[in-house]
Amino acid sequence: MFGIVILLMCVLGGRALDLLRATDTPRNPPPAPRVHCWCASYPNVTLCSWAEPSPSPPVHYVATYSERHGQPDTKRCHLIPPSSSSSVSSSSSSSSSSPSAQLWQCQLSDLKLLTDYIINVTAVHSGGSSSYLSSFMLEDIVRPDPPADVRVSPHNGRDLLVEWSPPSTWNDLDIFPLKYQIMYQWEIRGIPKSVNLGPFESSKVELKGLSPGRTYLFRVCARELLGLGKFSSWSSPVNITIPRTKP
Repeated sequence: MFGIVILLMCVLGGRALDLLRATDTPRNPPPAPRVHCWCASYPNVTLCSWAEPSPSPPVHYVATYSERHGQPDTKRCHLIPPSSSSSVSSSSSSSSSSPSAQLWQCQLSDLKLLTDYIINVTAVHSGGSSSYLSSFMLEDIVRPDPPADVRVSPHNGRDLLVEWSPPSTWNDLDIFPLKYQIMYQWEIRGIPKSVNLGPFESSKVELKGLSPGRTYLFRVCARELLGLGKFSSWSSPVNITIPRTKP
């Protein structure tokens, strides 16, 4: 085999080296990114995210957006690399479940209300390019981050006071308030039970008539008050055990 390669190099010269190098160059384009877009604070904070599963060779991304029916004015989406994307917003967790995936984000600015937009994210490497193309309206992709600092404390014997804080990323609570939903869970003989309550416009609620000695798990989610978009993901769970009443 080695002799054949030497003979080929002697006959073809530089062309043989080119043929050998060509085997190291990918012939297939990268997979098209799977992009998820959401508005974390209506109407000013809109993000898109996608996962890059450790490609070889490295992939370069180009992200643009434009009005679907307006003037052909294409804008660049501000790219946020994986090293800093985790600190921008937490509603992108559905982009990828792979622990090895690198999460990219991009931020869209100056979006108009009640306007259709097109997002185009293109992955490029030496083997070619692949694009993701989709349309959206800002009001359809509103999704706040989960409420923060959920607190549960005993109140008047068997009652509980559940309190929480709005997501810090939601910037205009006075103009665009949020409503909240509470879910609490417990187990009976190993079988999980759950109750959903709400929506509530305040950031606290008192629950009555819970069972002494039982441990409950609480979560809270948020949505824009008029029902735009979707509810947030559930907050981190908080556990509490109802004290038993003394005989």
